[in-house]
Amino acid sequence: MLSIRMRRTGSKKRPFFRIVVSEARSKKEGQFIDVLGFYNPRTKPAVFEINKDRVAHWVKVGARPSDSVRTLMAKHMTRDRGVVVEPVTAQAAAPAAAPTV
Repeated sequence: MLSIRMRRTGSKKRPFFRIVVSEARSKKEGQFIDVLGFYNPRTKPAVFEINKDRVAHWVKVGARPSDSVRTLMAKHMTRDRGVVVEPVTAQAAAPAAAPTV
């Protein structure tokens, strides 16, 4: 199974992340298949840049974004700009209870 996740590349106390596609079982800092973009939380405002076409391709193939990447994509990408993967919440995951009368 493929996953879209963040790979830390920054130096000590200066985080910088690359958004990569990798096998879900591989190490966090191990091999990856494709680099999709980057995230720099140190700048004000934080910079998140991603190749929307490649994300759409990998999601179509079956790659699943990690929770962190899913949150960043939902925050920084809109429907008119590219693929949006909605964050999974407890309310959305739980089935709606039938109203009692």
